[in-house]
Amino acid sequence: MQRQTTIAKNETIVRKWYIVDASELPLGRLASKVATKLMGKDKPIYTPNVDCGDYVIVINASKVVLTGDAEHKKNYYNVSGYNGGLRTRSAGTMKREFPCEMVERAVWGMVPKGRLGRQIIKKLFVYEGEDHKHEAQKPEVLKLK
Repeated sequence: MQRQTTIAKNETIVRKWYIVDASELPLGRLASKVATKLMGKDKPIYTPNVDCGDYVIVINASKVVLTGDAEHKKNYYNVSGYNGGLRTRSAGTMKREFPCEMVERAVWGMVPKGRLGRQIIKKLFVYEGEDHKHEAQKPEVLKLK
C-alpha cells in the first residue's frame, strides 16, 4: 500500500491570524519564529512552493531586545544608487527611530527570496506600540519563549 503525499493548494489552505508581543524578546528569535509562522513550516501540509502560512501581527516592536553589543556594532545599510549614496545606521538608531523597519528587515532575511517571499512578507504587520487595526480578524495570541 502506497502512501500519498499531500500537496497544499491555495484553495484548500486555511489561514489564521496571530498576534505576537515583541516586548523583552530577542530580535533574532522573534524573527525566526514569526518567519516560521508566515511560511507555514509548522503545519503538516507545508509545501515549499506554496504560500501556506498564517498572518502575523507584531506589536511593541520598539521594546524588542538586542543582545550583546549589537546596538553599537550592527549596522543597517541602504544604497541609493548614486555615487556616495550609501547610508549607514546603527542598530541602536534603528531601534529608537525605525523599530518597525528593523523587525521587518529581520523577518525578511528569514523568508525565501523571490516571488513567493514577497507574497509571504505581505502577511506581516508590525506596529511600534500596543495599538493595531486588526481587531476585526480576531487574532489569537501567540506566546513565544
